[in-house]
Amino acid sequence: MRILLCCAGGFSTNMLMQNMKKVVKESAKLKEEDFKFTAIPADTLESEIDNWDVVMIGPQVSHKVDFIENICKPRDIPYSVIDKDVYGQMDGATVLKLAILTYRKHQLEKK
Repeated sequence: MRILLCCAGGFSTNMLMQNMKKVVKESAKLKEEDFKFTAIPADTLESEIDNWDVVMIGPQVSHKVDFIENICKPRDIPYSVIDKDVYGQMDGATVLKLAILTYRKHQLEKK
């Protein structure tokens, strides 16, 4: 699963991404080779969006959700806004679960 984190371009989203990688690495069920992560500023989303399975939106750019939706929907890429408290705690496990659920729900809706 390829997870794209969309943020304001700051340091904190990179920290969250590292925590998500750590969750995968330490998991008995998940395999590192099954996941790819990157964090990008929301303003570069259109040029970076292709080849990603799901977009996770940092709460600091949730005001840009319409802009993000206009990029994701035509490409049939699901997205979800990360809860500000989960983000504030740098809870990589919860964000990873949200990404997986967002992706799986989208796959089921397509059937």
